[in-house]
Amino acid sequence: MAPSAMNQWTRSLSDVQPVPYWLDDPGRPRPEPALTTSETCDLLVVGGGYSGLWTALVAKERDPQRDVVLVEGREVGWAASGRNGGFCAASLTHGLPNGLARWPDEIHKLQRMGDRNLDEIEAALARHSIDCDFERTGEIDVATEPYQARELREWHGETARQGLADGVEFLDADAVREQVNSPTFQAGLWDRRGVAMLNPAKLAWGLKRACVELGVRVYEHTPALTLKPYGPGMAVRTPYGRIRARRVALGTNIFPNLVRRVRSYTVPVYDYALMTEPLTAAQLDSIGWKNRQGLGDSANQFHYFRLSADNRILWGGYDAIYPYGGRVRAEYDDRPETYAKLAGHFFTCFPQLEGVRFSHAWGGAIDTCSRFSAFFGTAHQSKVAYAAGYTGLGVGATRFGAEVMLDLLAGERTELTELEMVRRKPLPFPPEPFAWTGIALTKWSLARADAQGGRRNLWLRTMDRLGLGFDS
Repeated sequence: MAPSAMNQWTRSLSDVQPVPYWLDDPGRPRPEPALTTSETCDLLVVGGGYSGLWTALVAKERDPQRDVVLVEGREVGWAASGRNGGFCAASLTHGLPNGLARWPDEIHKLQRMGDRNLDEIEAALARHSIDCDFERTGEIDVATEPYQARELREWHGETARQGLADGVEFLDADAVREQVNSPTFQAGLWDRRGVAMLNPAKLAWGLKRACVELGVRVYEHTPALTLKPYGPGMAVRTPYGRIRARRVALGTNIFPNLVRRVRSYTVPVYDYALMTEPLTAAQLDSIGWKNRQGLGDSANQFHYFRLSADNRILWGGYDAIYPYGGRVRAEYDDRPETYAKLAGHFFTCFPQLEGVRFSHAWGGAIDTCSRFSAFFGTAHQSKVAYAAGYTGLGVGATRFGAEVMLDLLAGERTELTELEMVRRKPLPFPPEPFAWTGIALTKWSLARADAQGGRRNLWLRTMDRLGLGFDS
């Protein structure tokens, strides 16, 4: 990398604020007061991200008389739910390739369920008047290397033969550049209806408001410290109070689960993103993008990018950082060396935007599991349910996970609880130093595959056979 190019790219970061763009909003609602007394309820939801918010909302919609309490350790939406790229995907399986490889006998059902889940999200936003800049514009997976273009065309043909390509169109180089003009794009797959773009923080805040309006008692700055049986139900202790509940739903995701045995199934992966200043009309015209799709490239170390409502470009991904020991710490949310790398990649993709500056840069932890998609379970004689492991595709799938947790707590055999995806768990991650060593070797192998035409080495092929992986 030439020093002059590095200086050019890093100059674009000279005014950057190291805070999540979505959360840097003057319209941000005030937090609800902390719990300072004892409470009782039918259902206690732990966690104020999407997982917990959807669980509380759906619980009240199913039964308006159900007494529901939600506690959040800091503020609703402050963690992954307010830091992500705002891609709300129909996929419940971290993409069709992962779902087809793991649950081939259920994949058509899972696809239908995912499509229905996204429809129900859109309906809920309308029903509760949640304005979160929801745009169902779809997503294009783009190829930036010849081998990726071949793989996209072959994959589209294979899924079409299996009846799984409805609404998905293959774009050659000219067609994809007609949608978004980058000299690096060589092909694309456009899923026209399966992904929506939205403002993730506004979604979290809107879900909180809807919960409160339905009668959910929400307590922020109220971490759940312990979970223990208490008579016919469960008791949760908080710093200034206690809650007794008949049932408990845990939506804490990457943060330490109150059911200790669940903790080894996830590891934190830190992901980072940049947000540009708003583009001028001339800058926007230079790249096209009139249909405002989300985009992601096809490399193992991939980027995701999209337009915001005010025509900024969010550009994230590539680095996936696992901290030794799986620690979740605030200092990991900021990583200037990754910001510089991302800035260089941005201008390689869009050289016509030379001179654009970045206004915000941030990071956050993703709850990654070895099969890349959520897993579910119960504890304490099915009085407690949990969902975790969304691996970066939780904006939409968490609503499905809420339905699963509520069905599990009800003790019902439903279409959801009978799924193999729900009944079986991924393989847990090993203890340190084996987790860090294995993840480091996997990351090195993935980077090497990207540099060698996608060829996967023996380590990756072995991981594939075992159904293990590492992703963000």
